[in-house]
Amino acid sequence: MLHHLRLRESGLESPSILPRIQAAHRLLSMELSKTCSFKRKFSAGINCLDLELAEGKYLLTSGSEGLIVLYDLDDATNDVLSEFQPVCAVDRSSAACHKNSVETIQWYPHDTGMFLSSGMDSLLKVWDTNNLDVVEEFNIQKPIYNHHMSPIATQHYLVAVGSRREVVVLCDLKSGSMTHSLKGHRSSVYTVQWSPAEEYTLATGSRDNRIFIWDIRRASGFVAALDQYNGELHTSASKARSCTSHNGAVSGIRFTEDGRFLISYGTDNELRLWDASNGKNTLVNFGKIYNTSSKGYKFSLSSGGLSDYVFVPSEGNIATYEIQTGRQLSTLRGHYNNVSCCCYNPYRQELYSGGNDSNILVWSCNDHYERYIKAKSQMKEERTKDSNTTNFKFYQDTWSSDEDNEK
Repeated sequence: MLHHLRLRESGLESPSILPRIQAAHRLLSMELSKTCSFKRKFSAGINCLDLELAEGKYLLTSGSEGLIVLYDLDDATNDVLSEFQPVCAVDRSSAACHKNSVETIQWYPHDTGMFLSSGMDSLLKVWDTNNLDVVEEFNIQKPIYNHHMSPIATQHYLVAVGSRREVVVLCDLKSGSMTHSLKGHRSSVYTVQWSPAEEYTLATGSRDNRIFIWDIRRASGFVAALDQYNGELHTSASKARSCTSHNGAVSGIRFTEDGRFLISYGTDNELRLWDASNGKNTLVNFGKIYNTSSKGYKFSLSSGGLSDYVFVPSEGNIATYEIQTGRQLSTLRGHYNNVSCCCYNPYRQELYSGGNDSNILVWSCNDHYERYIKAKSQMKEERTKDSNTTNFKFYQDTWSSDEDNEK
């Protein structure tokens, strides 16, 4: 670190390099946090975590019991050992709550005053955060696995919804209606994701083993189907029927932050990296990542270090990989049951994960905790030393003998 500080001071290195090196160090040193935890509110499995990226302060969580809990990450105590407290919750006592499992929850990308939730009761709900009231509701008619709103859209207010239906439904928040459906998949749609680079581009993954890329302005159907074998974009429906993206259901998809690549996760225990510009499989080998889910997985990405990283739930663990090389960096162990979701916090350089054990765990670099323990131990030794010195002086014989007086 001192070497990079000297290079930065002399102008030989960009000021952005040192923070990225430090972020990479913290990420590679990540383990179960010894200083932070979440106050437990769930009694069933946790399905989704979503952090608002305006400040990195509020974390939305949802679970299988229909519960929605909002945590304030700045509301922890000032002590070294802190516990994140829930700000508010929507439970079964509320008339507006979901009647079944809440599969996906998402902040409105531009404002923390609103968030969206969807679940197995077939409803997509739009919430006013301040009043915890439902301001809009869409009935999809089938259980919903996933929804997503574009983080960059300025020309539309569409929410893409993947459900047990074979079509992707687009809900317009501005008009309060379901505008149209995207037809092409032949089974349930487990995962949907808008591109962070093109506001009209949408990717969808289905139980039919396929990933489609859509331009929602086109009425002719999907733009392309991703083929895991020949690396070509199939733009016609006839060719798309014969191609597959995975040898199992597609459980999750995520674009990288710059939108250049798409990562997909399937029940064939494979993670695949696709070039978003041409739809080719980059053939990066991530190895086997065990996936036994019968619905969608929510994995997370980090791009703040020297490279891009992906955190993938794998049974009861979380596997960390370098995206461009497929190299596994670590395996995070701590849950007592399957992990269903994880969310990376770039502000605190921490990872949060939720699982079927009803726990939300914090993963971080514990360097500051080790320094605290070392400093505390040194202070204790100094106090003990001072106490022994005081006791020695207290019990010491201060009376002088006659012989000493004669001398």
